[in-house]
Amino acid sequence: MKFTALSLQSNRHVLIAYLVKELLLYFLIAFLFFFMVFFVNQILLMAEDILKKRVPIMDVARLMSYSLPFIIAQSAPFATLVGFLMCLGRMMTDNEILVIRASGNSFMVILLPVLILGGCISILSFFVNDYLLPLGTISYNKLYKEILFSDPSIELESNSVKRTEDATLVIGEVTDTLVSDLIFFDVNDQGQIRVIVSGQTEINNSTDPGILMNLTMDSAKVLAFDAADTSRYDVLQAGNTTMNVFASSFFSDTSSNNPREMTSFDLFKFIGQMQDEGTTSSLQMNMYKLEFHKKFSLPFASIFFALLAMPLAILFGKHNGLTVGLIIGIFLCVAYWAAMILGQTFGIRQGLSGFWTMWLPDFFVGGAGIVFYLVLVKK
Repeated sequence: MKFTALSLQSNRHVLIAYLVKELLLYFLIAFLFFFMVFFVNQILLMAEDILKKRVPIMDVARLMSYSLPFIIAQSAPFATLVGFLMCLGRMMTDNEILVIRASGNSFMVILLPVLILGGCISILSFFVNDYLLPLGTISYNKLYKEILFSDPSIELESNSVKRTEDATLVIGEVTDTLVSDLIFFDVNDQGQIRVIVSGQTEINNSTDPGILMNLTMDSAKVLAFDAADTSRYDVLQAGNTTMNVFASSFFSDTSSNNPREMTSFDLFKFIGQMQDEGTTSSLQMNMYKLEFHKKFSLPFASIFFALLAMPLAILFGKHNGLTVGLIIGIFLCVAYWAAMILGQTFGIRQGLSGFWTMWLPDFFVGGAGIVFYLVLVKK
């Protein structure tokens, strides 16, 4: 009996090692898939904003390298779900799960390595999301700012609307440094609205570090009026005028206040300072809390996905488990992503709790995993 117990324990160690190896292999395959999806998406975004403006290729490569922590942090949780579903689904189809159960092992023997590996992925993902991502974001914004100062026309796209922190620009056709038509709207501190219309505008660099660009306008017309009394207005016309666009319109003067450039510890302290000062609006405070919880909810989604993947793969992977796992995984990833986007949108715009909007998708996934596991055990 003692020999049998030792043999059984040894076999379980071999079994767990085998499961970890297979799960890790399929995770890496799924990770490469999601990594390429997000990587290509990032390239397409840069192609729209930067590449067509003839930015040096080395600068583009550096921007891409600074984006890698974001891509990795986004890919890991989804790769956990899809990879584990495909792996366990394949094992179910090949009757490997049946052999494991027939040898006297419970489902817990399968669930244990799944949760351990899911937890390890969550910890690594959290490190990337909490430490490398802020560093990448800071470096990305710094380099992008340098690129804009060297060629401010990058920020102005043909036939588009550009909104800054305090103004709106309606942009016509842009050719090199010339804009065919330009309409500028802004509101000053007294609530006076100003509208500037220019037939042709030339974009020039500025020697002042606080000014992003000079807009030299030809035949500019200026309309200024009070929104409370539109019957009174001023109209000015000039053959040639220059308007300075300040860098602060595009970049916050207090970059340290950007929650995506902080670690969770720094952000937690900053939120505490804002609460002590009591000068921050509830919507803005909720936005910072939302970003704080997002630093945890997204990376630790891996362990919730792992908990869900195991019973789903065994329940629905009897036939074509590899394909079924891929289809179910992609569907759940899209649903989870949509839930995160909606939660973030409602949290920022409507002031819904940052904790619940970021953690509710994880809790739902984890709850569903527990329910499916109980169904599996009772089946």
